[in-house]
Amino acid sequence: MHDLRTHLPTWAGPLRAALTVALALVIVACGSTAPSATPSATPTPSPSATPTSAPSATPAASDDVTAIYEAIEEQVVAIRGLTPKRPVERTVLDEAQLRETLTEQFDEDTPPEYVAANERLYKALGLMPADGDLRQLTLDLLTAGVAGFYRNDQDTLYVISRTGRIGGNEKITYAHEYGHALQDQTWPVFTDQDDVLDRTDWIMARQATYEGDATLLMTQWAIQHASPEDLQDVVEAGSDPNQAAVMARVPAIMRETLLFPYTTGAAFVQGQYGQGDWAAVDAMYDRMPESTEQILHPEKYEADEAPIDVKLPADLAKRLGTGWTAPLEDTFGEFQTGIWLRESGVDLAAANDAAAGWGGDRMAVLKGPNDAWAVAWKTEWDTAADAAAFEAAAETALAKAGGSARILPGEGGTTRWIVIAGDDDTLGRVSNVLGLAG
Repeated sequence: MHDLRTHLPTWAGPLRAALTVALALVIVACGSTAPSATPSATPTPSPSATPTSAPSATPAASDDVTAIYEAIEEQVVAIRGLTPKRPVERTVLDEAQLRETLTEQFDEDTPPEYVAANERLYKALGLMPADGDLRQLTLDLLTAGVAGFYRNDQDTLYVISRTGRIGGNEKITYAHEYGHALQDQTWPVFTDQDDVLDRTDWIMARQATYEGDATLLMTQWAIQHASPEDLQDVVEAGSDPNQAAVMARVPAIMRETLLFPYTTGAAFVQGQYGQGDWAAVDAMYDRMPESTEQILHPEKYEADEAPIDVKLPADLAKRLGTGWTAPLEDTFGEFQTGIWLRESGVDLAAANDAAAGWGGDRMAVLKGPNDAWAVAWKTEWDTAADAAAFEAAAETALAKAGGSARILPGEGGTTRWIVIAGDDDTLGRVSNVLGLAG
């Protein structure tokens, strides 16, 4: 988990890590994509090739475990073509230890006001029930869904063993996470985003790159080295009913953003790989994607179509009066905008089409006296027609907002504002402060 801080998007704050999600392992074993409303291709063919020298599935002693992991490291290096610069420590955790680690790190690194602001945002957008607890849902989701992680601050790779043995699930996880260790030792891909809390869309684009890379790598490792028993073990591990139940009850915004780097990200990296094998993937680290738009539409990455740098008034909270603060400012991006529209009742095709015209955005969660609150979200679109399409979709979506809500035009034909507040008076106040009609 690169200091447990470099993977997860808005809802987990600094607890963003290079995780291996258990469902991603089943994607590899079955050769199919995870459930996702965004179009994404199968990352690689199903690993059905004849295995070569797969390690034993049930190590009997620590020496056997060491031999298994050392063999996987050598195999990963041979596939990926990156030279290790230093050793990586290995630790195996059971599920209880995983929960304890996640809870401790989350509470240590994630400011409570940041968690509260993100929870307010999701409830305002209608993406989370009014009684939802973001911290609890985050810990439940990660405990159920994480198969392993890498911490660059410790040079340590963690594998989660829910069976007490080193089987196929643990092996393929190790291949994925050792790929992250090689990334970390080659590029500053993780340290570059340390302590970044207000650029979620940018973070997600980077995640899609390094997680897509590691997912492609572990798929190739499985094709070459996993036994049929290993692959069956992976499938069975991913069929855990507890994991399925947790995935089903968490909000889609959390579930889909967790899976995005392993599905759509893997498809994006596969496209780069097809242009020049691993050398083409390596080249991405010198020109990292800047937005989820570029991941969803690789032609925009190729064309260097950067997102519009949208600004909110620096003194927005001050304009609202004494006691107002802005505990969260962030960029939502095309991918999350699409989730919001789909989850709020917009037809799948219409939601995807409306989000696809995204050019840039910036949003703030505002907190005032006497539990007053508001969300101000400024969006920019590629064309006036794209802005109009978003407006039509957003009108439908706002019917499910968790407060009083309006969509309002800004200056020019390509700007639209979404304003949501706890009551009509606050909505009007924020709209007036922003100089918006209506």
